[in-house]
Amino acid sequence: MSRAVEQMNRAMLRARDVMDRAYADPLDVPALARVAHVSEYHFIRTFRATFGETPHRYLQRRRVERAMYLLLHTGQDVTEVCHAVGFNSLGTFSRTFRQIVGESPTGYRQRRTAPAAPVPSCFTKAWTRPSSFG
Repeated sequence: MSRAVEQMNRAMLRARDVMDRAYADPLDVPALARVAHVSEYHFIRTFRATFGETPHRYLQRRRVERAMYLLLHTGQDVTEVCHAVGFNSLGTFSRTFRQIVGESPTGYRQRRTAPAAPVPSCFTKAWTRPSSFG
């Protein structure tokens, strides 16, 4: 690997690290390109070539990953989670969440936090009865 490629990879990693740390902040391509010390268009092309997705999509995915955690481990409602992870619009958050996860934020929370189905009593009785084979 050439020195130039190695330096560019490091620059992309610096920008990705900023997204990982400050995912809830308003981040834009010009600011991230400045972190990487490249032009906006070069940043977008190089980031995608390096990580396989655009900076915007990467940031959305990181925000949704954090939202998944908050939905399951906090009592915040969906709107609070939406704003906590950096989305300004509940509609955009819900649409992006559904695209990435495959279900709505509310559906995700309900499906993951639903109580376990009770064990049918016929199985319980069979396991607690003394064995006649003994």
